[in-house]
Amino acid sequence: MNEEMLGALDALEKEKGIKKEVVIDAIQAALVSAYKRNYNQAQNVEVEFDQKSGNIHVYAVKKVVDDVVDARLEVSLKEALAKNRAYEIGDDFKVEVTPANFGRISAQTAKQVIMQRLREAERSQVYNEYTQYEHEIIQGTVLRRDNKYIYVDLGDIEAVMGRQDQIPNEDYQTHDRIKVFVSKVENTTKGPQVFVSRTNPELVKRLFEQEIPEVYDGTVEIVSIAREAGDRSKVAVRSTNPNVDPVGTCVGPKGQRVQAIVNELDGENMDIVKWEEDPSDYIANALNPAQVIAVQFDEAQRECMVIVPDYQLSLAIGKRGQNARLAAKLTGYKIDIKPESEVEFVDDDDNDVDVADESVNDESQATSDPEE
Repeated sequence: MNEEMLGALDALEKEKGIKKEVVIDAIQAALVSAYKRNYNQAQNVEVEFDQKSGNIHVYAVKKVVDDVVDARLEVSLKEALAKNRAYEIGDDFKVEVTPANFGRISAQTAKQVIMQRLREAERSQVYNEYTQYEHEIIQGTVLRRDNKYIYVDLGDIEAVMGRQDQIPNEDYQTHDRIKVFVSKVENTTKGPQVFVSRTNPELVKRLFEQEIPEVYDGTVEIVSIAREAGDRSKVAVRSTNPNVDPVGTCVGPKGQRVQAIVNELDGENMDIVKWEEDPSDYIANALNPAQVIAVQFDEAQRECMVIVPDYQLSLAIGKRGQNARLAAKLTGYKIDIKPESEVEFVDDDDNDVDVADESVNDESQATSDPEE
């Protein structure tokens, strides 16, 4: 048994990287509890493990005193001196109390500790592996689903995808291979837990990096993403190279690059707009495909009023206000859209407007808040 135990400790250190000394300390602590539990002992005891032979010894530890009050915890100075003349008051006095059948108990206890440490090492290994994938894309296989989660096999671990992380109307079938965004990795008492998402805007960013080399190497930067998962996303891009068109680069020849991303997201519409330093131009781009005549700002409130041609009002607002809402999220401005017919005067040079006093009907204007 002793040779087997030493061999197991050596293998654990070599294969799993768990220091032998750490496991031995844990075994000694477990054996102390096992001794007290099996032999109904209340005295202080220590367990020593011989790393060369694998032998285990149990010692009762008593305090050297003048007058013994509790024989289980104390020993007289006279008795201690009879064994060793070096003892003094207050020293620890050790007496071996190893039971004859303690070998069986120690073997069982050591096995339990080693198995526990092995499980902990495996959990730690999985946790350390998947923390490297946090905020990255990984491909997995759908295992099953219940009322709360989709369970995705990532290889060494089973990840969970909550309802809020599932794209509406996307059908997840067992054995489907899907790309997911690792949103969070936790180390719980039951082991590592990985949470994945298909709705996180960062999934779109990582897909752009996978499909478009210029995004991956930083030639084209993604400045902002506004997303309503499963329906439509707006992505603002800029180029660090004046000779590279950021929008054209992301769209690709005949739209092939962006189409690959759309296909991965099950047909989600993708609007790629050019980021501009001038907020007026940026907001105009964000409202694409609608044309913008002018923009008036209230910088203190991060609000703006956008004037569009009458015939493009519904296009600027979008179905159920989606275009305006996504533009607001993308730019960080609260956007109020009004038709040209309701504006008395437009100064194109200053992007300033004078608005008529008459009220505007609900059907002819829209206000979108970036927080919505």
